Amino acid sequence: MHVPDGFFDVPVSVGAGVFAAAGVAVCLRGARRELDDRTAPMAGLVAAFIFAVQMLNFPVAAGTSGHLLGGALAAILVGPYTAVLCVAVVLLVQGFFFADGGLTALGVNISLMAIVTTVVGWAVFRTVTRAAPGSRRAVVAGSFVAALVSVPAAALVFTALFWLGGTAPIEVSSVAVAMGGVHLLIGLGEGLITAVTVSSVLAVRPDLVYGARGLARRLVLRTADGEVEVGEQEPAPVRAGLRPVLVGGALVAVLLAGFVSFYASSAPDGLEKVAADKGLSANAGPHHLEDAPLAGYGVKGVDDQRLSNGLAGVAGVGLTVVAGGAVFYAVRRRRRHQDRAIA
Repeated sequence: MHVPDGFFDVPVSVGAGVFAAAGVAVCLRGARRELDDRTAPMAGLVAAFIFAVQMLNFPVAAGTSGHLLGGALAAILVGPYTAVLCVAVVLLVQGFFFADGGLTALGVNISLMAIVTTVVGWAVFRTVTRAAPGSRRAVVAGSFVAALVSVPAAALVFTALFWLGGTAPIEVSSVAVAMGGVHLLIGLGEGLITAVTVSSVLAVRPDLVYGARGLARRLVLRTADGEVEVGEQEPAPVRAGLRPVLVGGALVAVLLAGFVSFYASSAPDGLEKVAADKGLSANAGPHHLEDAPLAGYGVKGVDDQRLSNGLAGVAGVGLTVVAGGAVFYAVRRRRRHQDRAIA
């Protein structure tokens, strides 16, 4: 759902930019409470993983594909404030290095893909997990439902923005039906990817899943009178091995972006398909950085398509880690300064 330049008029583009900037500012402040010894190292990895998985378009209907948006997944893994920053970093890297998503539409894209998906996804996740507190199944189920709902929610907000300032003379009802239908199907794929990812991390290090931190196991003593619960088992210490998780996750991201992405669906994604069918792209303009070395997720000058895509994917993972790491390090450092001042 990377919106290109020209889909919206100037007032909507500027308004979305102001909203996105304000949202990111709030999240920079809120992330100070989330970026502790567990989430801080994970945040850069989550951003890189989202970048990599967004390269893996999966087929959802005849001639249409979809890809992960990632807001719900990031919120569950590292917290909602940090999640907005993760997805925003991905969108900035994609926009400025890969010419994916218009620069004048950057505010729209951050609003839709970072803020809306995270806020909606986290709210749905918390609602589901509160129905069965302390249950891993509820966390996995909540992850699926949260991701599923977050995608059509973003499509609905896109439709509202188009109603306010779309540049193509298309009936809003037609846009709503088309966007809602295809993005509901994409949401199913997003829900599956999110649930599998969260379940995998839960199986290895449940303490690294922000949304599952209340799942400490009960300690049970067996006595002559039966089993008695006596308290909660502490999660694995942070120092018990973050490095293997980070290295393993980074290798997975590199593998997905550098190799598996070559086999992704080449069909247009949901927004591209709707834009082509309904005429939304009539006023879309070329990307301002379409001649960038990595534009189009390929390396200029490398003729072998497989190698070009692979190198671009690996470069994207690296750029995302560096950009995200810089942001999260700065926020984490700010929190440490505040903690020292209070102490």
